[in-house]
Amino acid sequence: MNILNDLYKISSTFSNTEKMPVLFLGHGSPMNAIEENQFVTGFRNMAQTLPKPNAILCISAHWYTNGTKVTAMEIPRTIHDFGGFPQDLFQVQYPAPGSPELAVETKELLQPVEVELDDSWGLDHGTWSVIKHLYPNADVPVIQLSIDFTKPTQYHFELARKLSTLRHKGILIVGSGNIIHNLRLVDYQNFDKDNYGYDWAIEAREVVNNYLLDGNFQPLIDYEKQSKALQIAIPTPDHYLPLIYTLGLKDKTEELSLFNDKLVAGSLSMTSVRIV
Repeated sequence: MNILNDLYKISSTFSNTEKMPVLFLGHGSPMNAIEENQFVTGFRNMAQTLPKPNAILCISAHWYTNGTKVTAMEIPRTIHDFGGFPQDLFQVQYPAPGSPELAVETKELLQPVEVELDDSWGLDHGTWSVIKHLYPNADVPVIQLSIDFTKPTQYHFELARKLSTLRHKGILIVGSGNIIHNLRLVDYQNFDKDNYGYDWAIEAREVVNNYLLDGNFQPLIDYEKQSKALQIAIPTPDHYLPLIYTLGLKDKTEELSLFNDKLVAGSLSMTSVRIV
């Protein structure tokens, strides 16, 4: 870790740029990494509206830790953190470089929160399965910030705000999860049915989307106090909290828009958010 210690002593190497957008991507099934479907097309079309970033910081639902960590290796490995899928999926590699410099700057920005510089994780499928559609050449450095499972939702919203200066340095910040994510209730027989959701999922999607488009984020932070539909839609917070990081980075003057806004298999949503 001597290199990281040296980096910690130097100032940022990222110069000021125009303000970057912020994204929340509903990543869905890992199979989206290798399939051609409307959601993959949505990711690619949205990427065409973005300036190419200097680097990407991703908050993935699949790095859920005790405490906060940030990947700080120069070459992050591609993590196949799933099972039961075709071998073709396990053969996918996303060889984007890391950015120890950005990791150190992120650690500094989040003070006094203690952030561990991590050299063992890499890029999990919440990150690479969607970012590969944004930047298929893997030519943009990528780091991940973990989600501290010991902290409440309001904490994560406020922590995200500390990252806002990175947007002025060409850093694309991406939250990756799913707003509606109840795997126990997935209707696998209707997985390919277009925009198919149970009644509670339809209700939850409408409620959340209205709050998002109205810019009324406090009820989303306090989701545990909302309707039963939201409780079923968000049985655990891991896939929901990346959305909260995205919302924490929105300025009052910015516009929020939705894309890939459909339900899948009864109990999942692919709804994604762009803030600019």
